[in-house]
Amino acid sequence: MSAEGASLSVHAARTALNRDPEIRAWAEEWLKEREREVFVANPQAKAEEFERHWRYMRPEKMHEGAVAAVEAYYAKQQQGAVENGTTMGR
Repeated sequence: MSAEGASLSVHAARTALNRDPEIRAWAEEWLKEREREVFVANPQAKAEEFERHWRYMRPEKMHEGAVAAVEAYYAKQQQGAVENGTTMGR
């Protein structure tokens, strides 16, 4: 996302996830941690059951969270570039 405040479409986010394994892996971990927080907040849920839960919820969460995850990835990259005094090459 080169333009400040530009909104990412679902299609663009899904394309980024499908074309770049690094973005996909980062996004999946980011979404998994968000889902883990929601899962363990339920008093009836057991932390050890999360992996099984994630296995079934992963496709849905990857689809519905694509935009948020890719935006978070780019924001993290931009933040790292600013901290390092470089610019993003994307």
